[in-house]
Amino acid sequence: MTSDRQAMLAEIEAAAELVHSILPPTPQISWPLLNIRAGREVWVKHENHQPIGAFKLRGGLVYLDRLLKAAPDVAGIISATRGNQGQSLAFAASRFRLPCVIVVPEGNNQEKNAAMLALGAQLIEYGDDFQEAADYAAQLAEEKGLHMVRPFHPWLVHGVASYGLEFMRALPDLETLYVPIGMGSGICGCIAVRDSLGLSTNIVGVVAETAPAYADSYWAERVMTTPTANTIADGLACRVPDPTAVSIIAEGASKVVTVSDDEILAAMRAYFTDTHNLAEGAGAAPLAAMLADPEAGSKVGLVLSGGNADAALFRRALEEAQP
Repeated sequence: MTSDRQAMLAEIEAAAELVHSILPPTPQISWPLLNIRAGREVWVKHENHQPIGAFKLRGGLVYLDRLLKAAPDVAGIISATRGNQGQSLAFAASRFRLPCVIVVPEGNNQEKNAAMLALGAQLIEYGDDFQEAADYAAQLAEEKGLHMVRPFHPWLVHGVASYGLEFMRALPDLETLYVPIGMGSGICGCIAVRDSLGLSTNIVGVVAETAPAYADSYWAERVMTTPTANTIADGLACRVPDPTAVSIIAEGASKVVTVSDDEILAAMRAYFTDTHNLAEGAGAAPLAAMLADPEAGSKVGLVLSGGNADAALFRRALEEAQP
């Protein structure tokens, strides 16, 4: 193992040690009905089993732990989110006794808003989408003297990479791993784990076809923005990718594919039918991508990144999606 790989693995293992001091590892399960549907051996990493229902919790805990060691006098944090990042930071901030302000777009998912408030965050609604909320959060950070938590940062990547470490150490012979891409921390963490462990797993990023910024950026090998990111999958609704994430994904992913909202709805239904697990749009997207991919391989992994679908969306999935 090279020194660079050793150093990266040490960073991820240190983050995982912190995460596991607070949270147990999540299970990876192969569901017989899902295997029959897919025509191959499928393993699901159940990040929907986290206390906030999503993988982001790992990153929030590691980020705040490292922030407070680097800047113990920080007055508080602020960030923008569509839901899961905000819940992660609110959960971690409560644990570290740190004030937390979260900016969400106007009309954001009310169930996710309620969850962030219940975790102790101050919630502000601003803008038409995530990017406008993020720009406003950065402005408020300057005005109020708060630390701005960006949606992509090495500390976040190291934290969420702990699920990749659990997954790929348990199943080092996965041929392909499908990972949803929001702002990129999850897939970058999986790439880092794969490379650090010296595995040959193909990592495929998945985005919504109506929010294709990361797919466009992957194929262009440079940041490509989109004017809108309108999708039922809140966690995939990115229109301005992070340059560092784009570079890592361009070098380390086998490909980045798009799935339609209808395919996401069908995958949500399939998860419920075959496993009785609730998947949010972003969490179901990897299943949708795998079912449409003739190059998936015989043994594949899916990251079910979260289960925070609101009642209206889940009702729609059950009513509209094809079996």
